[in-house]
Amino acid sequence: MSAPSEPTASIAHFPNGRVKFEGQLLGAEMHGAWRWYRTDGSLMRTGQFDDGRQVGVWRTYDRAGNVVKETAFQ
Repeated sequence: MSAPSEPTASIAHFPNGRVKFEGQLLGAEMHGAWRWYRTDGSLMRTGQFDDGRQVGVWRTYDRAGNVVKETAFQ
């Protein structure tokens, strides 16, 4: 059985209803842009995957939305 050729949306929520993470899956692998949030709804981290592999610049944010860390993946 071959993997799907088109990514599908993936989203999860905290018990309080706020979004926990959102992104896309290509088969069973994370693919494309992903975003993770805190229980208060503030953005915590962003990054890109290429068929399950972290790529590009990943950013971690404080609760005010300021970038506190950047990590580059190749």
